[in-house]
Amino acid sequence: MADQMRMPLANFDGDSVTIENLRHTTYHSTEDYDVRWYRQQYDLNAIERVDFVVEPFASWRGPAHTFLTFGFADGRHVAISVEIRKEQGESFSPLKGLFKQYELMYVLGDERDLIGLRVNHRKNPVYMYPIKAAKTQVRKLFVAVLERANQLARQPEFYNTLTNTCTTNIVWHFEDLTGKNLPVDLRVLLPGYSDALAFELGVVDFQGSLEEARQRFRIPRCATQGVDGRAWSRQIRRGRGR
Repeated sequence: MADQMRMPLANFDGDSVTIENLRHTTYHSTEDYDVRWYRQQYDLNAIERVDFVVEPFASWRGPAHTFLTFGFADGRHVAISVEIRKEQGESFSPLKGLFKQYELMYVLGDERDLIGLRVNHRKNPVYMYPIKAAKTQVRKLFVAVLERANQLARQPEFYNTLTNTCTTNIVWHFEDLTGKNLPVDLRVLLPGYSDALAFELGVVDFQGSLEEARQRFRIPRCATQGVDGRAWSRQIRRGRGR
């Protein structure tokens, strides 16, 4: 598929990283879009935050896509989504995903692409939860995710519906960050409920109930697609804290 044609690559140089093949897609619909790839340099000392994104996409809450988005002091954000690498005309099937039918890839791009697609064009509910972590932890997590993206570019892996998904990869990254094994939980396999698990583990930066958080951190549809990436990222966070 045109929007998954290029694998991202991260080149580290001390406290900076240059990412190749970041994606910026302008969507006219889910099937009609223009893809642009770009290169960007980031100061790892300027990383400030990470958010956990949950996109339920079925008639019941269980099936969902999850990903992370990292914010920097200058207002830029890098969204990182673990996905199957679809071939032309191919669609996702959980059953086929058990039998090495899809390659795995990390898609890196701006929030107006990865979040805007899901909110404005797929019209799915999308929740973006701020994660409670020190800046040093956020930096470590960002570097680990980029190194994993580089690994997949060098040595492809197959997606597996049970063991190698968007959410299991996030769990592995958090386990590596904390040095602790997270409990085996059905909500990893039904990631529409993964926000409840994150709340139980105390990693969401919010004082209130899960239902209050779901109301507060659900992203509204944003009609102003013409604004640049930084303004768009500010817009989806307006009135939602952090």
